[in-house]
Amino acid sequence: MLTDFLPTTKKECELRGWTELDVILFSGDAYVDHPSFGAAVIGRTLEAAGYRVAIVPQPDWHGDYRDFKKLGSPRLFFGISPGAMDSMVNKYTANRRLRSEDAYSPDGRHDCRPEYPSIVYTKILKELFPDVPVILGGIEASLRRVTHYDYWSDTLRPCILVESGADLITYGMGEKPTLALARGLAEGKTLKELRHIPQTVYLAHRDEVTITPDDIVLHSHEECLHNKRAQAENFRHVEEESNKYHAQRLVQPLTSNRSPLTSNHDAVVINPPYPPMTTEEIDASFDLPYQRVPHPKYKGKRIPAYEMIKFSVNLHRGCFGGCAFCTISAHQGKFIACRSKESILREVREVVKLPDFKGYLSDLGGPSANMYGMHGRNMKACEACKKPSCLHPQVCPNLVTDHSALLDIYHAVDAMPEIKKSFIGSGVRYDLLLHHSKDEKSNEAARQYTRELITRHVSGRLKVAPEHTSDTVLHYMRKPSFRLFYDFKRIFDRINQEEGLRQQLIPYFISSHPGCRNQDMAQLADLTKKMGYKLEQVQDFTPTPMTTATEMYYTGLDPYTLEPVFTAKTQKEKLAQRQYFFWYKDKDAPNTPHHHKDKHPKGKKKKG
Repeated sequence: MLTDFLPTTKKECELRGWTELDVILFSGDAYVDHPSFGAAVIGRTLEAAGYRVAIVPQPDWHGDYRDFKKLGSPRLFFGISPGAMDSMVNKYTANRRLRSEDAYSPDGRHDCRPEYPSIVYTKILKELFPDVPVILGGIEASLRRVTHYDYWSDTLRPCILVESGADLITYGMGEKPTLALARGLAEGKTLKELRHIPQTVYLAHRDEVTITPDDIVLHSHEECLHNKRAQAENFRHVEEESNKYHAQRLVQPLTSNRSPLTSNHDAVVINPPYPPMTTEEIDASFDLPYQRVPHPKYKGKRIPAYEMIKFSVNLHRGCFGGCAFCTISAHQGKFIACRSKESILREVREVVKLPDFKGYLSDLGGPSANMYGMHGRNMKACEACKKPSCLHPQVCPNLVTDHSALLDIYHAVDAMPEIKKSFIGSGVRYDLLLHHSKDEKSNEAARQYTRELITRHVSGRLKVAPEHTSDTVLHYMRKPSFRLFYDFKRIFDRINQEEGLRQQLIPYFISSHPGCRNQDMAQLADLTKKMGYKLEQVQDFTPTPMTTATEMYYTGLDPYTLEPVFTAKTQKEKLAQRQYFFWYKDKDAPNTPHHHKDKHPKGKKKKG
């Protein structure tokens, strides 16, 4: 029934008997009523709190803007969710070429969303409804909440509020700040009166911001435009505060000297995030009445991203890996927020009811599949920590690496009569499996998990992500030494032999990452060739906003040491590195460490 979904048209609102809406969400993605799609999560969260919410998925931004007008003006605010992926990553490859399809659009169409929907949608709404607040959410706005490098325009850009004209950003996973905002506006408060809400970003006049000793004042946007070191120094603060349990407020002036970059505001204010969600809070979000399918308007059309996750279940949020090229910790934080076993099993029971379910779960996972239930032994130490990774340069001795709770969930799911097999499609951190803890119970659980993963949860190929073979490059990536991949492969091969299985271990690798030179790629080609691999799962590094690697790419500096870092930038340099992956396709492609002249500068090599 149409009324089982959040309304998308005036007719659907009328079916519910609604003559007025509290919140209207505009989404850059197709509307899939599923907890993996941000607009659905925010819409259902607001609905559960009693608000009348509608979603306008992929509005036409051309012509007369009828999609923006059709539901009128909401009582509280417009929300913009540009999509589950950054719109530019979604549209273009690392080589700035159009991707083969838009995975979040019906039939993979490319013409359903503009570039930078946060900016385009806001400008239209502000033109049509200048007095209604516009709130940005989702990964595009979240990771553009401060001065950031934009790879696709090759420019340093200010907080996206400046360019879009929106009123506020709710960054990260947005249930709590969005709900607090709705409640405040419903009580008649103004946006200025709600500037205390955690996990929000706003623009302010300089005289409206009282700097306290607890605040961190960043270099101004104007200074960053002229000084890459200032941008690198800023980023370290931004990343540390994204990953702290008790973060500080960040204030970034837009100009150094009141020469106006914008005529209305002088500073960006980033409030600290909420503490990690409790199990009860995250259960409440996942237990909302999602239909778990696309809206009926897409009948007969394929939405590629939905097809990938329709038979999967997400177990937790957050990742403490801190990989330099990844945005997860900047968006979700490094602390793991786990669903309860009961909530997970409830969702599995809903998945098995889907009409085309054949007994196979594609994934029981998360940002990193085997971090479920992991936390610090001494949480006071965790609350004082500001390191971006709990695994690099080595596994934190305070980290509990016990896989027992996760094994219990696997066993409970696999015991369900409707389940023939559950796969682990999310990435697995094999350094956690190989880690030798002081707690022998954790070590035994890791051994058991490894065997069960390989024998019960792999569909012929287990994909893991060593990312590189060079310890120098891996240091910049914040990934463990490649020798751990050798160790894991030995275990993988032994278990396959013992069990009579013929499965493959498929490694992922990245070229052109900051710190990577041709000699590193030559080593990668040589080592993987000797191991018998013809590499398939490879990618060229793509700079995305608010990652350590992107800051190194743009500034040429390591944000934590401020030492120079080499990066392949030109198309010729990047192609030269990428060719090392495919020695078996091109007879002229380099494949040995002696096929190049590039050298690391003496004395600059870091320990991995």
